Formats: sequence, structure tokens, C-alpha cells
Amino acid sequence: MSERPALLLVTEKSRGSVEAEFRSRYDRDYEIVIATTGEQARERVLALRTAARPLAMIAAELVLGDGCGMDLLRRLHADCPTARRVALVAPGAEYAARRDELRRRSLESDFDTFLDIPRGPRDEEFHTAVIELLSEWGWSVGGPVVSSAAVVYDRYTPVEAGLRDWMDRVGMPASFHPAGSPEGQEIIDAAGPGARLPILRTFTGAILPAATAAAAAEAMYGGYDEIPAGQVADVLIVGAGPAGLAAAVYAASEGLSTVVVESGAIGGQAGSSSMIRNYLGFPRGISGMRLTQRARVQAARFGARFYTGRPVDGLAPAPPQESPHHHVLVGDVRICGRTVVLATGVAYRRLAVPGIEELVGNGVYYGAATAVARESTGRHVFVVGGGNSAGQAAVHLARFAASVTIVVRRESLTATMSAYLIREIEATPAIRVLAATEVVGGGGDPRLEWLELADAGSTVGRVVPADGLFLLLGADPACDWLPESVARDPEGFVLTGRDVPIERWVDGRPPASLETSLAGVFAAGDVRAGSMKRVASASGEGASVIPLVHAHLDLLREHGSAR
Repeated sequence: MSERPALLLVTEKSRGSVEAEFRSRYDRDYEIVIATTGEQARERVLALRTAARPLAMIAAELVLGDGCGMDLLRRLHADCPTARRVALVAPGAEYAARRDELRRRSLESDFDTFLDIPRGPRDEEFHTAVIELLSEWGWSVGGPVVSSAAVVYDRYTPVEAGLRDWMDRVGMPASFHPAGSPEGQEIIDAAGPGARLPILRTFTGAILPAATAAAAAEAMYGGYDEIPAGQVADVLIVGAGPAGLAAAVYAASEGLSTVVVESGAIGGQAGSSSMIRNYLGFPRGISGMRLTQRARVQAARFGARFYTGRPVDGLAPAPPQESPHHHVLVGDVRICGRTVVLATGVAYRRLAVPGIEELVGNGVYYGAATAVARESTGRHVFVVGGGNSAGQAAVHLARFAASVTIVVRRESLTATMSAYLIREIEATPAIRVLAATEVVGGGGDPRLEWLELADAGSTVGRVVPADGLFLLLGADPACDWLPESVARDPEGFVLTGRDVPIERWVDGRPPASLETSLAGVFAAGDVRAGSMKRVASASGEGASVIPLVHAHLDLLREHGSAR
């Protein structure tokens, strides 16, 4: 993105102060465009679009000479769906008079947020909000301008798509270069003769041929060969989604030696959420990537160690001659922990219909695949699923795609999706919902071109054109590797506390509230039977498990076996 993106300010009464604030902070990196009326603003937007100029933000006063700023922001969304929209409110009487309307219309997606017009210099709260919105715009629309890693590829393949998705989910700013480009050829030469594409150059300068998401994860966050021999961690956390990250932050901050292992992207499925609006403490919302990567950095600063890129294969208690702890097996690597926290979350169920699986990575994606959203401009895409993740994916895709269709087997979204998301979907013209419908087929060559839809329970289908399919189906627990000594319910979720069958209790006493049937092994988040399957509840359980870990370690010390 070589040209400076534009910031459009629609302001008349407060033009002097608003323009001064934006020019003083953003004039170097953005072109400040001014309009004083709604009509002028529409002309500026159309001119930018005709010139193919990126528009990052529209900030409009509530009261304009020819109408209401909130109405204008709603109308302009159709002309520039990716631009962030801010309603500028005069503090005091104006805010008091229109507070309820501002809140309601924000929930209905007439704009992204509302902010008080700065009343003086160094209004850092105002600029923090603006910078966060511009950062989210830059990441979602064009990717980061400054990159820490580079990937060279020859064609768009599932492997390359997986690399893009992994980079996005872990917040790794990366550039992607075709093999024939000067930048790509430079990296190919550095890799040496016969190096297979895609090739990854990491932020350390290391070259990784035949790169995959798993190989990138291990190269970027530390290989398993770096684990010190004989080390026994106080707490070994399996899974780095919200539950695992919260457990890591609280364990490490309280002085426990903490190791986290994750097979995929740090952040788990939450990392692919384009915007979470109901997480405590983020009134303007936060992307799943930013939330989980901040948690990773926080845990690492307290001393937690992360190892990624390989799936866990097993869990077993140490032999009787060793002090009590558990072994977590990752291939031929054995990692030891006095306690273990299972936070592996869930995995999306496969659709299992003809013609779909072979197109995964070529128009068909499991999860939100936020990296692909940028390439959906002008296309017609479908989202299958009725949960919050599906709703967030649909809203994000609607910023780019010509149309987004949510396909759900239930009669409506109300039973499975948060009300704020349903309101946002209803207020987005590009999104439609096909209830009581399912995907029964699909195909295309070399990428997805069509889907076959049918009414739920019917065998009669209808073919519709489709450029993309995002599958966010019901989820299964990711814990097939657990031994039989860890009790699970019929669906495979881990049982804890009093939900553990009474015959598995020790001395007639149930395990602790988040403890499994195997002493010293705990479960938190989506993998646990009875959990709420929400980011906030998973984080809460991850934090709540650490006092139980302390209690178990105290018990080991009483018996002289925690060394």
C-alpha cells in the first residue's frame, strides 16, 4: 500500500479543533481529507474510490448542515465497507441528550464507535481509540506495512493458505512474494539450490524451505529440542487458547515454573475471531488475535515458556520410582509437569459432504480464515454455523465480499448466537441468513465454484454459485490422546469435580472443582464438560484453575515429593 490511506473528517462546527487534532498526529502517514456536509463527504468518498485510494476512517460530527452524522456514517458504509466509522460527539449537553441513541446505533453497526471531540491537547484517550481502529483497519484490509517475516510462493495452495492464516492468527506481520518477484528471487537464492517452495524467512533471518504452518510455529516460538533435560515444570499447560493463556499468565506471575505446548497457532480458535465485542474491559471490542497475543506476551514476560508446532500424543504418570508428576508426550519428546492443565479447546467438525474436503484451502476453509477475507472482495461467500464465531466471521467478511450468506440448520440464530451479533447481522445489508438449510454438495476446479443447498432434512438440493465457504460447525473436544484414566462424557468432553463418576473418586471424596479423575490433572475452557464455550468463561476457568494447582503442589510438598 504505497499511497497514504485517507482519513475523511466530516466536520463543520468543530472543524478547527478536529482538523488540528488529526493533522498533528496523523498527517505524516495519512492524507487528511475534509468535508463540511454529508453531500461533500459522499463526493469525497466516491472520488477516493474512483482513484482506487484506500480510505481508512470516516469521522463525522453528529450535527451537520445537511443532516445527521450518524445517518451519514450508516449510508457511507455501502460505499466504503472496510473504512472504520467514528461518530464525533461534543462533550456535555450533546452527549447527554443523545447518549441512548448513540449506544443503540453503535450496537446496530451504524458506526464502529463514538468518541468525545478532544477539548484540548494531549487527549490520549481519544487518540488511543483512533490508533486502535486504524491498527485493526490496517491489519484486516492490507496487512501490516512493516513485516517481520517473508514467504515466497509459486501459486496459491492449501499449504500457502495455511501459512497466511497462521501468520494472521499469531499477529506475525509478514510479507508474501511471488517466486518471480525480485524480493522472492532474493530469498530463493539465499535458500540455495533445490529449495522447495514455499520458503519462509523468519524474523531472525533463518531460511525455512518447504515451509508449513507447523514448521513455522516451531521455528518462530522455539523448538522442542530446547527443553532442558530433566526439567519438571510446576504446571504444564496443553493448549494456548484463552483458557491456557489465562492459566499461563496467573501461574507464571505467581512464581510457578510454567510450560505451554500448542499444536497450532497460539490463541487457538479465538485467535481467528475478527472482533470480540463482549469481552470485559474492551468497550470498542478487540480482535481475537490481539487479545490472545497480548496474553502470550504477558505470560512470556512473567517467565512462561511456549513450544508450538506439534500435536500432543499422550499423557502418562511418571514411573513409581520417580517423584509424582506427569509426562506429556509430543512425538519422541517427553515433557514433565507436577501438574497438568488440559486447555486444548475444541476442533471444528468436518462437513463430510461430496466435493468439499478436496477444496479445503482453495475456496473452502475451516474457521474464520481472516487472512482470506481480504481476497473475498466482490465475491459471494457462505458461512456455515450458528455460533458467535460464525457471526463474527460473517460480519468481517461483509466488509469485503459482495454478499455473505449464513447457512444454519436451526430455525433461527437466537438459540446459539449472542444478541448483539444478531443485531449487527440484521443491520448489515450484505448479509442474509438461510435458516433450516444445510450444504449437501459442492465443487469447482481448481477452486470452489458452486454449492448445493437443501432444506434441513430434505434430499432435494439446489445449486448456487459460490466463491468461498467458511465452515464454523459444532465442535468436538480435541482430546483423543488422553488415557482412559481421564474420565470423559459420551461426547468426549473431560469430566471434572463432582461430574466425575463417583466410582472414580478417591476415598469417597470428589476431585477439586476443575480437577479430572487423574489427580494433578486439571481441565479448563471448552474441553471441559459443562463449560460455557465462550472466550470470557474460558479465560475465567484458566485463571481459576491456578489456586487448585497451588493446593495440589502444597499436598505434594506435605508428602515430601515436590522437588
